[in-house]
Amino acid sequence: MKGEPWPIQESPAEGGFSRLPHTRRDPTGPGSLVRVGEAVFGGPRVILVGGPCAVEGRDGLLATADAVAAAGASLLRGGAYKPRTSPYDFQGLGAAALDLLVEARHRTGLPFVTEVLDPRDVDIVAAKADMLQIGSRSIQNFPLLKEAGRSGRPLVLKRGLMTTLYEFLSAAEYLMDAGARNVVLCERGIRTFEMSTRNTLDLGAVAVLKEQTHLPVIVDPSHAAGVDSYVSSLSRAAVAVGADGLLVEVHAQPELALSDGRQSLTHSAFAELAGSCRAVARAIGRDL
Repeated sequence: MKGEPWPIQESPAEGGFSRLPHTRRDPTGPGSLVRVGEAVFGGPRVILVGGPCAVEGRDGLLATADAVAAAGASLLRGGAYKPRTSPYDFQGLGAAALDLLVEARHRTGLPFVTEVLDPRDVDIVAAKADMLQIGSRSIQNFPLLKEAGRSGRPLVLKRGLMTTLYEFLSAAEYLMDAGARNVVLCERGIRTFEMSTRNTLDLGAVAVLKEQTHLPVIVDPSHAAGVDSYVSSLSRAAVAVGADGLLVEVHAQPELALSDGRQSLTHSAFAELAGSCRAVARAIGRDL
C-alpha cells in the first residue's frame, strides 16, 4: 500500500516560500533571464564560468582567461578581494586585481564576475565588474546585501555553509528589495558530517529552487568537492539536475595557487569538463 507523501517543511516561518514576494515563482509565469554580456542565465544554454579562485598576477590570469574562453566559457571568474579563514592567508590583490580582470575582458571578450566583501567597496567593484558575487560567508551581511542590491549590476548569491533554502531566498529578497532585478542563485555545497569532500553538494536544492523560484540557479562544484578529481563528476550531475550554469575554479598551475589550488582544474581538465558537460546538456535538450 502506498504510504503518505513525506512531509516537507519549507521553513519555520508560517507560509513558507510563499512569504517571499520577490523570489517566489508564479506557477503560470516564465523563469527570469539574467543577461551578463552575451551570456543569458536561465535560458536554454548552460552557462560555463571559469577562472582562478584569486587573481594572483597578470600572466597567470591572462593565460587562464585565454584557456577558459577557448573551452567555451561565457564568463571569467576571479577573486580580487578574498575572504580567508586565517588573517595570514592571501587576501587578494584588491583594486589592482580589478584592473587585471578588465584587461582580461578586453583580451578575450569575456565579461567577469568577482566577489565584493565590504559595503564600502561595492561602488569600486561595480564600476569595473560585469557581475558582483556575494560569497557564502557574506550571505547574512545585510548591509552588504542592501548596498549590492542598489549597485545596478547583475548579482550571483552563494548559499551559506549552513543556510536553509528559506534563508537563502530571504537573502535574495534583501538584494531584490533594495532594487536588484538580475539575481542568480548559486548552490556551492553545505556543511554536513561527511568529511571526504570539502562540503556536501545539495543537488536536491537545485530541484527545489527551480520549482519554488523564478531566479536562475547555478552550481559551484569546486567548493563542494574540495578536490579537483571530483569536480567534473559533480558538474555533470549539476547539469543533469537542471542547473543553469557552472562556476568552476581553473588555474594555470594549481599546485602553486595561493588559494584553493587543490580544487582548481588545469586548463586541459577544464576543457574536458566542458566537453562532457556539453554532452549531458544536449542529452536533456539544452546546450553549453
